[in-house]
Amino acid sequence: MSHQRNPRSLLTPAMHQLLDRMARTRQLPLHALTPQQARQVYEMGSGMLDIPGHKLARVEELSIPTRDGAVVAARLYAPAQERLPVLLYFHGGGFTIGSVATHDALCRHLSHLSHCAVVSVDYRLAPEHKFPTAANDAWDALQWLVREARALGLDGTRIAVGGDSAGGTLAIVCAIEARDADLPLALQLLFYPGCAAHQDTPSHKTFAEGFVIGEEQISYFFNHYVNSPADRAEWRFAPLLAPDVEGVAPAWIGLAECDPLVDEGVLYADKLRAAGVVVDLEIYRGVVHEFIKMGRAIPEALQAHADAARALKHAFQTP
Repeated sequence: MSHQRNPRSLLTPAMHQLLDRMARTRQLPLHALTPQQARQVYEMGSGMLDIPGHKLARVEELSIPTRDGAVVAARLYAPAQERLPVLLYFHGGGFTIGSVATHDALCRHLSHLSHCAVVSVDYRLAPEHKFPTAANDAWDALQWLVREARALGLDGTRIAVGGDSAGGTLAIVCAIEARDADLPLALQLLFYPGCAAHQDTPSHKTFAEGFVIGEEQISYFFNHYVNSPADRAEWRFAPLLAPDVEGVAPAWIGLAECDPLVDEGVLYADKLRAAGVVVDLEIYRGVVHEFIKMGRAIPEALQAHADAARALKHAFQTP
């Protein structure tokens, strides 16, 4: 990715206006809050720019058992009562904030557009639950979904994994573990996933502040999530370090051009392609991290939803 000297000149007019409006609200940045406060602020703001949630034929609360005896909540969305293929979705939020509730409209929209079921997982958050709890919860949720799909009236032979940001990291981890377990997945659907061990790519420097998520916030999240710096060397934290990605599910990757994470997303797409994995990579110009939850203000969000839905429909086509 080439980054101009004044990165703000890359923004679309609508994105520029939105960032200016956000700056004028003078809210305390998330990294100045406790994790509990940050969750509340994020939850309160999460619906403000998002499109209204679609009404769907099925919306059900689920409980998923984990390997350590805990139970995590999840929510099932489906646009019809028939036996549909299913996307297992992991929300973003730096492993520290975010929930099924903050990504409700997005999951409803993906379900509606793709005509598939979506199961959104409330995996456990840091700092109460540090690495690798979120990754363990994600993999446990996928194994549970495979076992329970039929009882839930879903098509367990057509499952995709997806997520945004930290949730994208978890989806990547599931795709690699599914390959190792001979569990076939239709697709990994990744919105600006975190992939790198350290924030040292050019885009992390270019977009370090003033683009919704920046260096201080990323460090805040990761410092809550890791037990020690050694965790960053684990591929389940940084999938770019995975020794081998050959044979994982095909990927649709949607990145934001003006995002600290854009370079590592491109690097991960390159890593998959080098291993022979089919990759569909879209880079949405002039928008920032989190843009897929800004459909009221940013047309690129609606475009990304449509592109992701098309990829899901294509992946779920029965042979």
